[in-house]
Amino acid sequence: MATRSAVLAIVNPLSGTTSIQQKKLLQDAFVRRADALGFAPEVIQTTHPGHATELATDAVARGFNRVLAIGGDGTINETAQALRRSATSLGIVPIGSGNGLARHLGIPLNPMQAIERALSGRPVVIDSAEINEHPFFCTAGMGFEAYVAHEFAKQPVRGLPTYVRTAFRAFWTYKPQRFLLDGQKKELFSLTFANAGQFGNNAWMAPTANIADGRLEQCELRPFPAQAAGMLAWRLFNKTLNQSAYWRGHSITKASVQANGPLLIHVDGEPVTLSTDQVEVRILPGSLLVLL
Repeated sequence: MATRSAVLAIVNPLSGTTSIQQKKLLQDAFVRRADALGFAPEVIQTTHPGHATELATDAVARGFNRVLAIGGDGTINETAQALRRSATSLGIVPIGSGNGLARHLGIPLNPMQAIERALSGRPVVIDSAEINEHPFFCTAGMGFEAYVAHEFAKQPVRGLPTYVRTAFRAFWTYKPQRFLLDGQKKELFSLTFANAGQFGNNAWMAPTANIADGRLEQCELRPFPAQAAGMLAWRLFNKTLNQSAYWRGHSITKASVQANGPLLIHVDGEPVTLSTDQVEVRILPGSLLVLL
């Protein structure tokens, strides 16, 4: 009798707005479906930051072919970090606030449908990237988007309405920043490095980004008058921001950024405070297998 292939589901019990009871039902459904498809399923819940990376690293060492990340963009990022340049494929079950990578890849936002896709799908090669030592798979950046990510992380309630309120308040206090970008002095409202096209919630910063072309989209949004904010927000959610006169994009493989002091950045939407004013960004072509 053939040995059943092991599949691990890493679950973040704190992700998104799904209740703990709903996550338990989701775990049970995963186990039943994986078992029916001939897998040997395991489920482990994360208990601390970085735990998903530890669990996925162990799964790679144990020879797992598939590891599912059931959580938000942060959980998916942590899991994917450990799977880069391995033969283990990532299954994405999005239950977070933004679900940027899942949306870009066309993965169902219905958790049960996403589990089915992860268990029955085939591995597809995509790129990943790094900003200093921090891996990212969707977007990373600085300026306004990083400022909002840091403010959003302080809120007791997650979800799109909270994010919109946080961004609206932040807009009136945020000041554009000066950067030295590949040797050129620039004042920017935000600076995004996009592997995938959107932040999440269908907010498309890089509408033409290709997640498997071996390149990043460097998106610069220069300062704009307050009366232009509404139209820019409309363009962001209608996949036409690249048609604005305030937006400029470049296709790159690496970039160097320097600021006037320690940088606030975000990595796949998660806030990070760097101890340095220098940032190096690079693409890692074809470095991750995703189940689609």
